[in-house]
Amino acid sequence: MPALALLLALAGMSVMAGLAPAPRPPAVPRAVPPSRTAAPAADAPARTRAEVEALIQKAGATPPDWWNSVTVNCPATVDLTWKEVKGPWDPSKNLGQFIWSIINENPGRWKEGAKLLHQVLILNKDNPAKVVKTADALARLYHNLLGDWARAAFWWRKTVALDASYGDGLAPDLAHCYWKLGSKEMAVAAIRGFTSDDSRHGALVKLWGEMGDLDKALALAEGTAQAGYPDVGYLAAGDACRLAGRYKEALGYYQKVVDANKGWNDIKQNKARAQASIEAIRAVDGLDLSRVRDGTYNATSVAYAGPLSVAVTVAGGKIVSVKVVRHEEKQYYTALADTPAQIVRKQGIKGVDAVTSATITSEAIMNATVKALAQGMK
Repeated sequence: MPALALLLALAGMSVMAGLAPAPRPPAVPRAVPPSRTAAPAADAPARTRAEVEALIQKAGATPPDWWNSVTVNCPATVDLTWKEVKGPWDPSKNLGQFIWSIINENPGRWKEGAKLLHQVLILNKDNPAKVVKTADALARLYHNLLGDWARAAFWWRKTVALDASYGDGLAPDLAHCYWKLGSKEMAVAAIRGFTSDDSRHGALVKLWGEMGDLDKALALAEGTAQAGYPDVGYLAAGDACRLAGRYKEALGYYQKVVDANKGWNDIKQNKARAQASIEAIRAVDGLDLSRVRDGTYNATSVAYAGPLSVAVTVAGGKIVSVKVVRHEEKQYYTALADTPAQIVRKQGIKGVDAVTSATITSEAIMNATVKALAQGMK
């Protein structure tokens, strides 16, 4: 299979990691996620298609700069062939569960997870289906955890090259990578044909809004609502309007979510998210940082797994810091670090972009921050 041979040739760096798993060290406490390996599109220069292609190919053919400093610590009991071990949830046996519970939930082990998956790729090189599964998992880790857009794009492209059935499903993910790498042209080309957001999480609507095409975002959201998911579509539309600073329109869309009588499986949670966003936007209307007394203020909002609390420090009419002090999230990706940093940089929630794959967590941080600031108003 030529495509498989090409994939493995370009993945040659995986061999450097070796295949012998080492004993698992003591659990690593949750920490601030490592610095991202690529700048967000908003902070990066626009690039031509040729420049983006060059970045993707270089990233796929070379190891990350952290490669030699990371050791893989995976229990020998974990089956690295993706075999599903039946029974209760057991990360010490199931590879997918190990990645989900041990790697994803511990930022200090994210790079280790990427290196482990490169080992898994080589170990399963003679099984095309497992190579495809590993390539997809590797892309998701580079995208969701490390923010390495070029390597994520490389491995998703290999996934599609080996199994074309992944194509439509991965188009939004690839488009997000292209946008983050600096090419709106490539991003638009990847998702131009979509008329509704089948992700059920508003990812496509979010991306159009992030790229500054609010009309397209809202049209897509309406298509999703008309397809039978008004809670998903209108919630995404509200988020897009909020990102653009069009709060009155955002309130209207969020209210449609609250009033919806049908939707996706998470309709109850979507209604709660919409109501929390309505409350936050109303608080923003009367918020004036120059009138917020110096001090640290705490507030809580609804997140994915439960309440999320923040501590916001203000001095001299400026937001000095935003810290998440309590949460129950498991799969929060980079939201706990990225969203507070954006709020401080932008001195408020206007224009703050929710972290892809952790939108609910990001929203909770923004909503709680506004509630906290409102407490300090003179």
